[in-house]
Parts: sequence; C-alpha cells; structure tokens
Amino acid sequence: MKGSKSAASQHPERSTEAFFGRRHGKRLRPLQTAALETLLPRLRLDLDRPAPKEIGALFARPVADVRLEIGFGGGEHLLVEMKCNPDQGFIGVEPFVNGMAKLVAALEGEIPPNLRLYDDDATRLLDWLPDDSLSGIDLLYPDPWPKKRHWKRRFVNPANLDRFARVLKPGGAFRFASDIGDYVNWTLAQCRGHPAFSWQARSADDWRVPYRGWPGTRYEAKAIREGRHPAYLTFIRV
Repeated sequence: MKGSKSAASQHPERSTEAFFGRRHGKRLRPLQTAALETLLPRLRLDLDRPAPKEIGALFARPVADVRLEIGFGGGEHLLVEMKCNPDQGFIGVEPFVNGMAKLVAALEGEIPPNLRLYDDDATRLLDWLPDDSLSGIDLLYPDPWPKKRHWKRRFVNPANLDRFARVLKPGGAFRFASDIGDYVNWTLAQCRGHPAFSWQARSADDWRVPYRGWPGTRYEAKAIREGRHPAYLTFIRV
C-alpha cells in the first residue's frame, strides 16, 4: 500500500482519549516494586532520543528481526516468545503498572538481550519507530471498549492501521486475538477496508486454531471457562 504508507509517514493524530483504561491496580508486592525500580529503567525505551535508523541497534546483541506486542498484560505470551526465539528482538508495550510489574518480576533479575519495554501510549512508540522496521505486531485480547460511545478508544482504527502499515515490513504480520465477537468483527471490517492489509484465512481453522506455539493466557482461560470462543486473526502487510 504505497499511497497509504506515505500518508502514514505524516504520523496520524493521536486520540484525545487514551486507548487504555486505568494505569494502576492493586498494591504491588515488594518483589514487583523492586523489579520495576531496578529492571524497567534498563529496559525502557527513551523516546526523547531519536530512533535508530536500524532498529536492531536497540538490542544488546544482533537480532534477525523485531516484533512488537501491544498491551502484553502479565507478559505470558511475550516471555514465551522471547525465550523461544532468542534470535529475534521483542518490544513490549504495557501502560498498566501491575502488568508491567508482573513481567519484570518474572525476569528474576535478568536483562534479556532481545527485549525492550515501553510503559506508555503505544501510538507514541509507533510514531517513533523507523519505517519498515518490524516483522510483526501482536495485539492480543485488547480492551474491547464495548459501549458504543467508547468505540473511538478501540486500538484498531484507520489511524493506527496507518501506523502499523508504516512500521511493518512488506510481508510482516499483524496478529489480533479476542474473545469478544463484536471486536473481532470490527477488526475484520477495519483491516479488510485498509489497502495495506490482507486477511490470511482460507478455512475456519485459520481463525479458530491458536497461533503456532501459543502459550495461552490467564485471561483467555477465563474467557473459555465462561463460554466465550477466541478468534485468532492474521493480516499480512502487502
């Protein structure tokens, strides 16, 4: 999508309302607080500095490609992907303090050379990243903002898809998972209406079967127990 990509490079305006909800939950455990204080500053991306021309420069060792996960919750999926793919670089975004605390505490004092983190609005990070720098973007179980008056706060929208189109390499994948049927249909409509993305599905299994190596999450397990059926969508940057 050449035309839309050049438009996206102008950095679409951000929503006047955040795409995420509350920033804090229940009180952190001492181990989590310590991990936030010691590990997060060493892993956090500094967006006040210019982005590197080569995104691999963000990592402590060379990486084959770089993937982004937006809103990683407690980090279950991100941690598994990072450990199973040590040759790839991963950037995780989570503005919810308790979720970030869970992930950094799970690192047990280690600084993975293929991980960087950001704890604020993902649109700022997307606007900071270089063109054609990512091989994949994961948006897994995002807040569905079910009330119609809040739909403008859903992360999947034309402006953010323009952002994805700019930073994804041709052939890169945008993966979206949700157990909320309305948001799944919303995402299908938004992505199929955007010229940068092609939905990769030939049969029902292509959205009913989890991604290869999928570890599951606690939120997903709860959704299944409550009778909600997740969908796993993949869109390719054309």
